[in-house]
Amino acid sequence: MKPVLAYWVHDLEPVIIEFTDKIAVRWYGVAYVAGFLIAMGLLNLYWRKGRSPIAPRSQENLVFALILGVMIGGRIGYFLFYDFGSLARNPLVLFQVWEGGMASHGGFLGVAIAAFWMARRMKLPFLQLWDYCATMVPAGLMLGRIANFINGELWGKVTDVPWAVIFPDSDPLVPVELIAPRHPSQLYAAVLEGLIPLIYIQWRFWKVTGRWTLDSGKKPKVQRPGSSVQGPRYGHLAGEFLILYSLGRMIGEVFREPDAELILSISRGTFYSIFLMLAGIGLILWTRSLTNAQSR
Repeated sequence: MKPVLAYWVHDLEPVIIEFTDKIAVRWYGVAYVAGFLIAMGLLNLYWRKGRSPIAPRSQENLVFALILGVMIGGRIGYFLFYDFGSLARNPLVLFQVWEGGMASHGGFLGVAIAAFWMARRMKLPFLQLWDYCATMVPAGLMLGRIANFINGELWGKVTDVPWAVIFPDSDPLVPVELIAPRHPSQLYAAVLEGLIPLIYIQWRFWKVTGRWTLDSGKKPKVQRPGSSVQGPRYGHLAGEFLILYSLGRMIGEVFREPDAELILSISRGTFYSIFLMLAGIGLILWTRSLTNAQSR
């Protein structure tokens, strides 16, 4: 194994501008804002290219609903899935956001609920809106994991690979020259959970058979099964994303140091991802059954 000091010591500052001990501009918050701006940009691009019926004003309402879904779902999910004891002792801990604590699986649930609610308001098939969300979420996940790396949190397991990083917070009571280097698992996750799904889902979205078309009055209409052009299976893309994310998360968990007690001898991230993958498979099977029924 290399001498410890041969590895890079993580010294990135998570705070950009600090106003008080509890109020500051942090890279983690910037990552969230950037993720939502990308989502807004993608929605607008889909509209301009005739691949979405969601007009600009509705885009703003949708993104705002998704922001609430991510923030509320991610926050509640963190305590339900990873730190229920703190929530049981003090329910007000939910509002102590300056102390951190978000769970991606909870965020997924929040987004799904927000999209379902907005689909009813916009009178769109909720499966279709889930597909649009699937195209936007990976960018935010990628940026969030990069922010985790900047924060020096959620580090990986001890290793001697050449690109290992020494995270001082992993053993704060030990001199830095004695701290073992670890996998930069946050960057692995940025690629596995964010970049790869982003590239794949965007490719699938633009290549999927059938599309929304706009007539001269800007009223969207979609090709239906049985027409000369087969319409997309709404919900199929969302199912593919859930499966791809779950696979990436489970691979990444192999290198990540568990930050909570194991469940059935596996990390909680892996355990919850199994159910997310099953949901993705179920969603694909459901959408295919709906398409087959419409084609009869």
